[in-house]
Amino acid sequence: MLRIEDINKSYDTGKSKLHVLKGINLNINEGEFVSIMGSSGSGKSTLLNIIGILDEADNGIYELDGVPIKHLTEVKAAEYRSRFLGFIFQSFNLINYKTALDNVALPLYYQNVSRKERTKRAEEYLEKVGLLAWANHLPSELSGGQKQRIAIARALITDPKLVLADEPTGALDSKTTHDIMKLLQDINKEGKTIVVVTHEPDVAAQTKRNVVLKDGLIESDTFINQIVL
Repeated sequence: MLRIEDINKSYDTGKSKLHVLKGINLNINEGEFVSIMGSSGSGKSTLLNIIGILDEADNGIYELDGVPIKHLTEVKAAEYRSRFLGFIFQSFNLINYKTALDNVALPLYYQNVSRKERTKRAEEYLEKVGLLAWANHLPSELSGGQKQRIAIARALITDPKLVLADEPTGALDSKTTHDIMKLLQDINKEGKTIVVVTHEPDVAAQTKRNVVLKDGLIESDTFINQIVL
């Protein structure tokens, strides 16, 4: 599903180069539920951006579903993101003037899916996350947990190969965090591959595998006894 071999990434600070990733090797199989942890500056956000085709490594190999991800134009990178990936963000990234249904359906608009089909599939995914009754509500009328469920439905609607969740519970209280992680566990049980970047050990404990970064290297890679919620 995902193969990373000897990935390096540096940034030019003007006076010197900051070596952020220093030879990352990581394989993630289809159906895994993986958390990536690390302190600020460990490289986890840079790694996520490379996996998410938002940034490119200086060297090394990155393959996603058998496709080499390298030297992509902006158009090709956008095509691959649409084809392979679903994104969930800490800040939800919903469009404030669009309803829940329209927010969920938006990725299909960029895939030139008809409005009738977009609406049908958006309703299906809203029902999947338990929010069909809120389809015509604006984000301002939803709680934080409801917004994140909308964001999850939006991430899933294109049936991506891989779901990337960047601190998906960072803006939520403990009860809502519990509910969102339970939803992600259920989605994973259906066979979806999920990678979560988090700084919360309690969140990482609810995945099936925990990768810890330190100073641009993988410090540990552990399969864990998942806490079933």
